[in-house]
Amino acid sequence: MMGLFSQASSHLRRPRGSSMGEDKAPEDTDPDDTSILDENEGSIIMSLISQLRVGMDLSKVTLPTFVLEPRSMLERITDFMAHPDLIFGAEECDDTEERFIRVLQYYLAGWHIKPKGVKKPYNPILGEFFRCRYDYSDGTKGFYIAEQVSHHPPISAFYYISPANKVCIIGELRPKSRFLGNSVSTVMEGENRVILQGRKEDGEYVISMPNMYARGILFGKMVLELGDTCVAKNEKHGMYCDLEFKTRGFFSGTYNAIAGRVRKGNMDIGEISGRWSHVMEYKSAKTREKRILFDVQKQGDKVAPKWVAPESEQEPNESRRLWSDLTKAIDNKDMDTATTAKSAVEESQREERRKRDESGQEYVPRFFELRNGRWEPKFTPPDNPEEAVKAVQEWIWPSSR
Repeated sequence: MMGLFSQASSHLRRPRGSSMGEDKAPEDTDPDDTSILDENEGSIIMSLISQLRVGMDLSKVTLPTFVLEPRSMLERITDFMAHPDLIFGAEECDDTEERFIRVLQYYLAGWHIKPKGVKKPYNPILGEFFRCRYDYSDGTKGFYIAEQVSHHPPISAFYYISPANKVCIIGELRPKSRFLGNSVSTVMEGENRVILQGRKEDGEYVISMPNMYARGILFGKMVLELGDTCVAKNEKHGMYCDLEFKTRGFFSGTYNAIAGRVRKGNMDIGEISGRWSHVMEYKSAKTREKRILFDVQKQGDKVAPKWVAPESEQEPNESRRLWSDLTKAIDNKDMDTATTAKSAVEESQREERRKRDESGQEYVPRFFELRNGRWEPKFTPPDNPEEAVKAVQEWIWPSSR
């Protein structure tokens, strides 16, 4: 183990941007996929890594602020609601296969949105929440609320609904990060549960998440990859997709590649291929025809804008207001101030926990509750779309507060 750290130290004593052969950017990556650390940042990483052991749980390790994406994980989840046109109207398709593919499109289209380089969003603190509204061009609306319902283990619960478009998405994420030597893995436990409210007979479309890997943290340039297999399923119609996010091999392979097999029962009905950062396609086993599921170059900029209340109108534990000082410092590239701001939020969280422990008070989430092992919203929308819009707005932004 110490030999590994000694090897890492010899690489990190120079800037990562130097011209030595082993430090060239990995082939087949976009410039935005990699991070280059300067000499000072490299020293900080080396100091941090010297405290780690392979397999160690990173949930209690404080990461340096220069590896942070300036937004909370609770807001990061909204990337999956960025291309609503891919799923709106899916309930009007009479073919069960087509409805299943439309749900897969929604899911696959969210991965291309990411910060430049290798960054991770802020770890939400207990009780933190993020809320926003979408105003679509056809006059319809969408609503999103996410809340950190547990700190140890970390659990983020989220809910999205667009009543007029008859789509509801409920989910939770339970990330677990571990140090693996020259990389860090984040196992993304949890699931997305998509409900087409115009096809209630379909039940839920349930999709798990791939894992994330930050490669090259000891030597070489850092690269973020998605890896391993996730599963999409609709048990009511016996529809399944085993979707593999392929990590690049040491000597060969392609970055960001995906491959999936779509089945109905025991019968293969199609396959998915491509790259989640470029173009993804679906090929029907019946017709052998290919169709584009998502083209990042052509469709990636068509992101649905979200409305978020100004920070001055937000509650203290809303994500953007809570992390405001940290975000400003990162945007200004002032890492000393960023570290101070991050520590202030984390110390405040520890103080709140101490108070609860002393009083014996149990934390109760505001927007979600645990039912039958799942985190569910404390809200049931009326069947009438207009009434549902009013009800969900009052639930997320209560006028009494």
